[in-house]
Amino acid sequence: MGTSQSSGGPGAGVPMVPSWVDSPPPEAPSGDPPAEGDEAPGPPAAPPPPAPLAPDRRFLGVSRSLGEYAKTGDTRAMRRGFGHYARSGYGGARTAARRMGGTASTAGALGGALASLAAGQAATPGSPLDPALLAGRSADEIMDAVVEAVRPVDGTQDAEASRAAIRDALSELLTRFPDADLLKLVPEQREFAIERFTAHDVFRRFDLDVGQKIREKAPSATTALSRLKQARDYVKETVAASFRKLRDAGRALTAGRISEVVRDALRETFEVFEGYAE
Repeated sequence: MGTSQSSGGPGAGVPMVPSWVDSPPPEAPSGDPPAEGDEAPGPPAAPPPPAPLAPDRRFLGVSRSLGEYAKTGDTRAMRRGFGHYARSGYGGARTAARRMGGTASTAGALGGALASLAAGQAATPGSPLDPALLAGRSADEIMDAVVEAVRPVDGTQDAEASRAAIRDALSELLTRFPDADLLKLVPEQREFAIERFTAHDVFRRFDLDVGQKIREKAPSATTALSRLKQARDYVKETVAASFRKLRDAGRALTAGRISEVVRDALRETFEVFEGYAE
């Protein structure tokens, strides 16, 4: 679980949001027709303000709480760790969600790719996700093709984490829906994949930043894995609740709006995390 690149987290004096995160690519086209009520995209948004610089010892509170959690298994300490992660590690829920802007962009690309496959068409001419080329391929081969098309390797930790998160999400989809056909996913299944991708990507960022503290302080490697799984499950539950809240408010994962909805779900998730900071 997690990644071998986990460390003590980014240092001080660097922007909390890398510059490339604030310049996401446009959302991939979807095979779905626009939902009723969807509007045409408006003019480009104004450039975001400069990201705040990370202060010294930004993860001190996180480390203390996660160290306690790793040793004792106290879930209150785990939640405090997530709270400090959002509040002091990233300066609050809004900046934390902004840091995960790449997650929202990739979610949009994933949703577009899965919808195009379900519609029986390639997302773009010459795409490796041409259903005709994937017909008869195994689930593993189709998942590999989706990962390569949606999040190509670019040498960053974010890309590595997102590629793994896409595969985790699709694997979990096939567990949840054993009869699902990856080439013909229905809207409910595609929404599940997007939600789970979001959760896995958030957890992998968390693990890259501060997961090493759990590995260092847990009494054994087996216990560390158990603690990390529990933390991942907490992220999944929180992200799922955020998407439910948005759905109840009429914010569905409709074509062309996936990235926007995911950004809102990320902000809602980090607001929940931040509420546990003391």
